[in-house]
Amino acid sequence: MRFLRRSLVGLFLIAVTLGIFAYAGQSVYSAIQARLSEESPQRPARERVFAANVVTVQPGRVVPVLTAFGEVRSRRTLELRAKATGTVVELHPAFEEGGHVDKGDLLLRVDPADAQSALELARTDLADAEAELRDARRTLELARDELAATEAQAALRERALERQKDLQARGFGTDAAVDEVELAAVSARQAVVSGRQSVAQSETGIDTATTRVERARINLSEAERSLADTELYAGFAGTLSDVTLVEGGLVANNERVADLIDADALEVSFRVSTSQYSRLIDQAGRLLPVEVAVTLDVFGADLTARGTISRESGAVAEGQTGRLLFARLDAAPGFRPGDFVTVRIEEPALDGVARLPATAVDAAGTVLVLGEDDRLEVAEVALLRREGDDVIVRAPAVYGREVVTERSPLLGEGIKIRPIRPGAAAETAEAASPAMVELTPERRARLIDLVESNARMPQEAKARVKAQLSQDRVPARMVERIESRMGG
Repeated sequence: MRFLRRSLVGLFLIAVTLGIFAYAGQSVYSAIQARLSEESPQRPARERVFAANVVTVQPGRVVPVLTAFGEVRSRRTLELRAKATGTVVELHPAFEEGGHVDKGDLLLRVDPADAQSALELARTDLADAEAELRDARRTLELARDELAATEAQAALRERALERQKDLQARGFGTDAAVDEVELAAVSARQAVVSGRQSVAQSETGIDTATTRVERARINLSEAERSLADTELYAGFAGTLSDVTLVEGGLVANNERVADLIDADALEVSFRVSTSQYSRLIDQAGRLLPVEVAVTLDVFGADLTARGTISRESGAVAEGQTGRLLFARLDAAPGFRPGDFVTVRIEEPALDGVARLPATAVDAAGTVLVLGEDDRLEVAEVALLRREGDDVIVRAPAVYGREVVTERSPLLGEGIKIRPIRPGAAAETAEAASPAMVELTPERRARLIDLVESNARMPQEAKARVKAQLSQDRVPARMVERIESRMGG
């Protein structure tokens, strides 16, 4: 009986427990359904307001600056080449890379022994030719004297023949005597012809000797030039570059031994686009002598030189565009041919324009203008120039108004913004900066003692705080914190 009673009691308790769980589940389910059936109150949507930097557009006179990149080069560069073959026996003391020479300095001398021997032989040949010419002239003079004597003798023979013929006509002469005198006259005429031949031969000999003298003089000039070619002189003052020769070396004819560069006659060549070039010419198409500023960046220490545009290339090279311009530099200390430089050219000034950040203008040439109730409006501007991070625009409609300096996809027409002006940004930065106070020597010493006596502060923190306390001006917040926490 006892077992049966306990079993019934256990079953009753289990049933009661299950009923309680069922009632609790039903209550939770009813509460969830009631919660879900309730309508949640709709909150009114608030307009988002974006912060944006704005700047006032002020028109004025702006000088556009065209920026290009170019290369420094020398207007006078001479390739030094050996004019003779042989061994170098003498070099200028400065004949080395970077050596400076003056105009007319002897740069190098090739062994002149062979050239000197050739010169002496040419002089000897000239002396022989001149002697032969003098002998030919004397021979011609003698031949002419002999011809004159022969002609005189022939004239006597002719007169004798006339007398014999006259005597024969009067009956006093014989035919044999006439024939004998006539034969003598013929012999005299033949002697005259022989004399004339001798004179002609002598004249030919003079012509031959004269030609030989001229040939000898030409050979002498060539020998002198060959001897002079063994020496190489500087055509102008400059600096040597690409030196490939040492004393005692063997050089060949026309071998390049160095380059002579005039470092005082520098210019810069740079390329501009066709549109940029159109702004550097006048109405007649002539290039304007615009001043340029050339800058060479040498690890932060810029070297600057001034110059003037002097000329342009005559043709556009194959595969190139724009125009290649040249600017002559006035004084360029520190510049060397081959330097890669930045060229800035001041264009003619523009009136009634404004300079804005490049991020203020979009690809369509519009800007966002601040209107009523700080809402944005779209306005068109005429883009004239781009200079690095800035642009030069002409927009009379927005002059005196504020425009957004940095466009973003979140900003557009009708959007309300919170404008951040340059002055307000500076004031905010100044207000955000911590206040500084000046400490008296006694107060500074007391604060340092308080820091030293704090056993819980690490040594690194103590050193950092002491370093700040040693300054002339100390943050006021730090002083207040030390004094409040350490019984100050």
